[in-house]
Amino acid sequence: MRPIHWIIVLVVVLVLFGAQKLPELAKSIGQSAKILKKEMNDLSEDTPSSDENSTTK
Repeated sequence: MRPIHWIIVLVVVLVLFGAQKLPELAKSIGQSAKILKKEMNDLSEDTPSSDENSTTK
């Protein structure tokens, strides 16, 4: 995206949510991203790799 697109998105977000709600919204998005990243890491650690599942005959 070009910088002008980001500016337009920012203006629309400010109009929809207001300047006072923006920090709260950003915090919520950051926390959600952190939780998602943690769960993805936990899921990949819990899933055994294909090498561990293969059996040699």
